[in-house]
Amino acid sequence: MNIRSYPNDYLILGTILLLSGFGIVMMYSASSIYAMNEFDNYLYFFLRQTIWLIIGTILMFLLSQMSYRYLKDLVYILILFSWIFLIMGYFFKGNNPASRWLVIGGRSWMTTSDFARVSLIIFTAYFVDKNKKYLKDWKFLLFRFTPILGISLVLILFQPDTSTTMIIAAIIMVMLFIAGTNWRYLTGLSIAGVIALILKIMNTPHAMDRFLNWNDKQKVQSLNALGTGGILGSGLGDSIIKNGYLPEVHTDFILPIVGEELGFIGIFVLFCLFWFLFTKGLAVVREAPDLFSMFLSIGILISVMIYFLVNAAYVVGFAPTTGLPMPFISYGGSHTIFTFLSMGILLNIARKGRTGTNSYYRGFSYE
Repeated sequence: MNIRSYPNDYLILGTILLLSGFGIVMMYSASSIYAMNEFDNYLYFFLRQTIWLIIGTILMFLLSQMSYRYLKDLVYILILFSWIFLIMGYFFKGNNPASRWLVIGGRSWMTTSDFARVSLIIFTAYFVDKNKKYLKDWKFLLFRFTPILGISLVLILFQPDTSTTMIIAAIIMVMLFIAGTNWRYLTGLSIAGVIALILKIMNTPHAMDRFLNWNDKQKVQSLNALGTGGILGSGLGDSIIKNGYLPEVHTDFILPIVGEELGFIGIFVLFCLFWFLFTKGLAVVREAPDLFSMFLSIGILISVMIYFLVNAAYVVGFAPTTGLPMPFISYGGSHTIFTFLSMGILLNIARKGRTGTNSYYRGFSYE
């Protein structure tokens, strides 16, 4: 049976499971020594990530069975709760003043920006669907869309989390661009955003240092690991760089471990899996039954791919270090759960549009 004959939701689900399996194996390999040194348990991070994967998978399956259309009724509630969580993050962040986690009772519960990212994607899809006739009216956009976006981004920016603010802004801007939003509005919004980010970076020493020193010691060690792996790698579990030379490699710097242990072949397989997920996601966009689901799937797909590409870019020195995790691969509970939640929505849209008989894409117009 030709793989193209399988439904997109089955293919996407299979790719998610393959990426998650790949990720948990590499995460354990990258974290085991650090876990033993810090917690006297090789399995410390592996067990925690496994629990998050199980929770994420359950939520993904539940959302894949519930109609995405219910999200329309919840869109403003989601935005409101995202603001509440972001504001709570300012007061409940533990002992670290720069923490991006919501810490209650000494326990980290979630990265508040993850909830805000998903909520903004849902809101933008809803806004495009409801106001498609007014997307060329920059005044309408300025007063009806900008305040919601601006409040969310400002709350994230001053956590402080400059990199996540930039990524979320990029996701929303791409969605608006594809929707055919007034170019003057997009240009003005981009200029205002760039100015705000420049001022924030200039007044944040660690952010300025990251921007000016892309190829720091962390990047050098990362490139050494990638170079050492060669074509076939040194073998699973045989990384040298993870032995204290590159700190906490199980999080945002896990790609160098993949390169060192599995070589170019391992990285090539990983990129192929993400590319396959992207192509099947585009198929879901084309078969989406309505405008809301079309842009909701676009936003989810863009989010996963931007996080993946930005992570890959900064570990090889093409971008300043942002601390963004690699979806399905990096260690982290909050990002893992919200990524799986997003995938559940995408799977539901794929299932609804499986026949393609009511595809909105075929009649989509910018006018």
